[in-house]
Amino acid sequence: MPAENDAPDSPPRAPWARRAVALEDRFHRMRERRGRRRGLEPVVIPYSGYGGNGWIRVLCRVLLARPDATRRTPETIRGWRSFVSIPVADCPVTITADGQQFVVHADRGGVVDVDLTVHLEPGLRTITLQAEGSQPVTARVFVVDPDARIGIVSDIDDTVMVTALPRPFLAAWNTFVLDEHARRPVPGMAVLLERLTREHEGSPVIYLSTGAWNVAPTLDRFMSRHLYPAGTMLLTDWGPTHDRLFRSGQEHKRESLARLAREFPAIRWVLIGDDGQHDEALYREFAGAHPDNVAAIAIRQLSTPEAVFAGGRSHLDEGRPPSDVPWVWAPDGAGLAEQLADVGLLDDHANGD
Repeated sequence: MPAENDAPDSPPRAPWARRAVALEDRFHRMRERRGRRRGLEPVVIPYSGYGGNGWIRVLCRVLLARPDATRRTPETIRGWRSFVSIPVADCPVTITADGQQFVVHADRGGVVDVDLTVHLEPGLRTITLQAEGSQPVTARVFVVDPDARIGIVSDIDDTVMVTALPRPFLAAWNTFVLDEHARRPVPGMAVLLERLTREHEGSPVIYLSTGAWNVAPTLDRFMSRHLYPAGTMLLTDWGPTHDRLFRSGQEHKRESLARLAREFPAIRWVLIGDDGQHDEALYREFAGAHPDNVAAIAIRQLSTPEAVFAGGRSHLDEGRPPSDVPWVWAPDGAGLAEQLADVGLLDDHANGD
């Protein structure tokens, strides 16, 4: 398998899209030149990846930072800081896995998302990433056992973390201003996900969100602090594409789900989301196209204030969706766990406390 990014940048089709892409690229190149003059150097920000029998998916981002970037993270972190980082486009990154070396290149936004042909034993493994003479860093890769039959896909916004993301003003406030320690976890969701991974040993965990890669370190710290099981985050890169000024979050989720079905045809996924965005419609669409790849769909019901902030609910819970896949609804993780036990995906005698 060639060591190239899985989704290389496509040339924009529309004239306005070409202009928007060119403008963004010029802006980033200007910032990169200025940053290098200030002594900033490329560093690799590793993200957790996943893999299967004979292959792995590697995710990371290359940014400019000070050589002493290993300094202690400040106690209070505002979201806007993650959006002033400087990406390094087309930067070569050397990936070392199982004694093999691969050289890949970051995309326009500094993101590396690549499949490599590597044979690693199932379980949590580590690989090494390095860019332009920077200090090597390690990244985790969860290699799925061929015998695994259950996997977990969970939305982040308003499913594991209260964000009220769909309303633009609140989204901006939560993303750019709010201290990351002020973000609230959804009650019971960490316990629910932990029980699923414990009772279905070897299950891959995928956190699927429309958020930008810029906030990946913030989300990773949030997950760790609130004891969510480790997993791969699949985020997106904001900015112009070949046919729109901003990337489509729904399309990102749709393509990610379809890819997981191709990569793991024997796995049935527990799809977890909320009723304040488009999760129900996307999951219903996926279940209709891939009924053998869905074990259940669990939807967290927003509270009335959350639903107001999020722009309302989708109301698919008012009638059974047209699918043979089990659907469950509840306002928190504990309620969803009880109903998933009723459909046989959790042990109803297990202690969820």
